[in-house]
Amino acid sequence: MWQTAAEWHAAINDLAPALLLASVIFDLLGSATGRDSLKAAGFWTLVGGAVGAVGAAVSGLIAEDTIEHGEAVHRVMETHETLALSVTGLFILLAAWRIWRRGNLGPAERPPYLVAATVGALGIIWVAHLGGTIVFRHGGGVPSAVMEEALRERTGEHEHGPGEEHEHGEAADSASDHTHPPGTPPHEHD
Repeated sequence: MWQTAAEWHAAINDLAPALLLASVIFDLLGSATGRDSLKAAGFWTLVGGAVGAVGAAVSGLIAEDTIEHGEAVHRVMETHETLALSVTGLFILLAAWRIWRRGNLGPAERPPYLVAATVGALGIIWVAHLGGTIVFRHGGGVPSAVMEEALRERTGEHEHGPGEEHEHGEAADSASDHTHPPGTPPHEHD
């Protein structure tokens, strides 16, 4: 299933950010409407998200030391790591605060809590953007051999085994309604 630390990190880090973002939304809605059920949902998703964030952070630290990467991706990875650990720490503190208060914040506590949680939510979004940049812009976490094979396939430099022959179709009409991202090598469409 998952063969590398990077794949484990990608799998583990999906749920925690979703729970933490949901927590902030539940808490904002609970504060706006006064509904205790939304505040309770905010509490439990915060606790679950904070626990999951620790797993995501640990798996990221392990993945960092195992993936092939160059200097450009390393710089992005360091920023991703620093921000992810900071956001994780913030949500652990917020969860501890809520647990200490038995899930109920007083009227004077709720506004600073909501501001801190909203800042944390924005941090999660930026951490996710940086993680996507590592993988989708720089190929971080993709082994060199896999990347080289993918590039060969994209440029049509692939080989066929016995019985795998197929014809390469005519070039697509130049009036095609799609565009290619910058840096896409010239190629033909079937």
